[in-house]
Amino acid sequence: MPRFTIIVPSHGVAGRLSQALDSVLGQSFGDLELIPVCGGPDAPAAEVAAGHAERDSRVVPVDSPPSAGLSGARNAGVAAATGAYVLFLDGDDLLLPGALAALDARLARTADPDVLYAEHERAPWWEGEPTRPAAALLSGAPRGAFAPEEFPELTGVALPAWSAAYRRAFLTEHGLAFPDGYFTDVGWAGRIMPAAGRLAVLRQAVVRHRLRRQGSRLNLPGPHQHALLDQVESALVRAAEQGLAADRTRALFEQLFTLVLKTVSRPERLPSGHRAFFRRAGRLYRAHRPAGYRAPAGSLGVQHRLLAAGAYTAFRALRGANRASAGVAARVPRPRALGTRLHYARQLRRPLDPDLAVFCAYWGRGYACNPAAIHAKARELAPHIRSVFLVEADQVHAMPEGVDHAVIGSRRSWEVLARATYLVNNANFADAVVKRPGSVHLQTQHGTPLKRMGVDQAAYPVVAAATGSFARLLARVDRWDYNLASNRHSTETWERAFPGAHEILEYGYPRNDVYYTATADDVARIRRELGVPEGSTAVLYAPTHRDYHTGFETGLDLEAFCRAAGEDVVVLLRAHYFYDRGGRHGGGRIIDVTSHRSSEDVCLAADALVTDYSSIMFDYANLDRPVVVYADDWDVYRETRGVYFDLLETPPGAVARTPEELARVFRDGSYAGREATAARAAFRARFCQFDDGRAAERVVRRVLLGEPPESIPPVIPLPERIPAPTATLVRS
Repeated sequence: MPRFTIIVPSHGVAGRLSQALDSVLGQSFGDLELIPVCGGPDAPAAEVAAGHAERDSRVVPVDSPPSAGLSGARNAGVAAATGAYVLFLDGDDLLLPGALAALDARLARTADPDVLYAEHERAPWWEGEPTRPAAALLSGAPRGAFAPEEFPELTGVALPAWSAAYRRAFLTEHGLAFPDGYFTDVGWAGRIMPAAGRLAVLRQAVVRHRLRRQGSRLNLPGPHQHALLDQVESALVRAAEQGLAADRTRALFEQLFTLVLKTVSRPERLPSGHRAFFRRAGRLYRAHRPAGYRAPAGSLGVQHRLLAAGAYTAFRALRGANRASAGVAARVPRPRALGTRLHYARQLRRPLDPDLAVFCAYWGRGYACNPAAIHAKARELAPHIRSVFLVEADQVHAMPEGVDHAVIGSRRSWEVLARATYLVNNANFADAVVKRPGSVHLQTQHGTPLKRMGVDQAAYPVVAAATGSFARLLARVDRWDYNLASNRHSTETWERAFPGAHEILEYGYPRNDVYYTATADDVARIRRELGVPEGSTAVLYAPTHRDYHTGFETGLDLEAFCRAAGEDVVVLLRAHYFYDRGGRHGGGRIIDVTSHRSSEDVCLAADALVTDYSSIMFDYANLDRPVVVYADDWDVYRETRGVYFDLLETPPGAVARTPEELARVFRDGSYAGREATAARAAFRARFCQFDDGRAAERVVRRVLLGEPPESIPPVIPLPERIPAPTATLVRS
């Protein structure tokens, strides 16, 4: 029997779950069992848990359906536990170094009590200076093990469930389990404390609780707030049935109603039913108020008395219940021109158009990327949706025929932004755009992240300076309802880099659908349009932007590369879109395709890809064609820009560090050899998870047509997908 079982519910925290599990497995005290509780084998966290289980036999994942909630996950973990003591850890929190050793030592000194409470750290989401909110309460506890009557203030209500170690035999003997529903920690404390016979306290933090930027889900507005009163009533009834001592009853009562008053004083948490909540809370207060109970002094005491009297109107006046409207002024739209600003404000007062969708890609650079692919599929599957694409004035000429568009900054652009129900972008709309109730914002992203993104850029000064205000960035993130991911790596990264309340859709990138739907004729046509000579090997060279350079540098003598690589090699040069000036240059065996509208067309035309650290490698891998990483400045890029994984350890193919090495891998054929092919297969398995040719359909059905998740077409397994044919097959 292990000394400890640590139970880690993981629903909705896949992005940080690895860190939580590693914080347990890295403990100096190793006599443990780790149970990650996943929502099922296909849940985002299941892959993380399975990977840890493969590496460490102490990891024993179990499943609990998301519908069972946090309580169901924890109860499933307890049912599977074999340890002498049970601990709970949220999937986005950390077990601090030395925690288990300290707990074990304290349990030994106190002769294994039923419950050992410990301090915890409360860390801001930006990893700021942590606090210890339980320190003041626990400091007053007796030094050794003690009976609950000796320290009645320790009711457990003021502490989260993961702030203690519980003797498993004690839980089993009393049939203790987490109650269903919300605020389950309150109900858990109400069950634990009347049953516990011996307690102890560890005055050392064992858990680092990392606050979510969007706050606790329990604090969000909604009818679930009424569940707090269910848990409060259950705890008070159980205490009465157990004949709890008067001192303990008074402490429990006061701490429970402190929680109730926090909700009562925040009417924004209860958009409807606030009066009913107040009245029920008052009835519970009067029914369970201990004999001789005296309300606390000061403002809190006044709130107690008003609640006991059922004085709802007076309570609202005291607490200023109209605070919910105070933020309206901060949302005043601010387009630059006064006339446009007033026009936008007027449009915001009009109702949303349920059939209007606005699309934009790359800050208005044209009809491209995921928004274009979704737009095209919407015309097929949702013809009732009227779509408007936003573009800069200098890109109007490049818009496809029949695509309705508006110039960014024009009065019409602000009008459709004000009234559209659906807004789709692969970057972000202007800061002045207001997220209206009922509107749906879809962030599609425009690449799988190798380099650091979002708030993860804060630790890299060069990048952070270019990013600008992170507060403004996060304000834009707060408008998102959905965020798109093409692989599980992206899911985990987006969760950390763009913390918010949006839902991540693991549907794949719609722009990559064409890699599975294009035909041999399409490939041949695109090569002719780009001017690729018949019979040649077209190598796409697509370097990324470098924050420490002020302009575009190819990093290669491309003419020299062509001469050294072989007679039939031509290069398709595609610079980062930051350097697209609409021109076209190059000559001989160099074809500049930077200004070509579709990067997907360019990829289809290429027989192989050479890139450095561009996210194009993740998209191109769908074609199952050779990829070569040219990493001449990897060390500088990694330290300056920041990356999420070591590309050179898990590359999509051959790696070259010098021009000579790059030419050689093409000259001797190793760019497409056995080792390169094996590396590409592993890379595709990791990063091409959800791209199968039907991503746009899934997005349109879920977001624009509102179909339920269970009816969305499933992702086709990777071995069953057939990528578009290469030019070799076209010629044959």
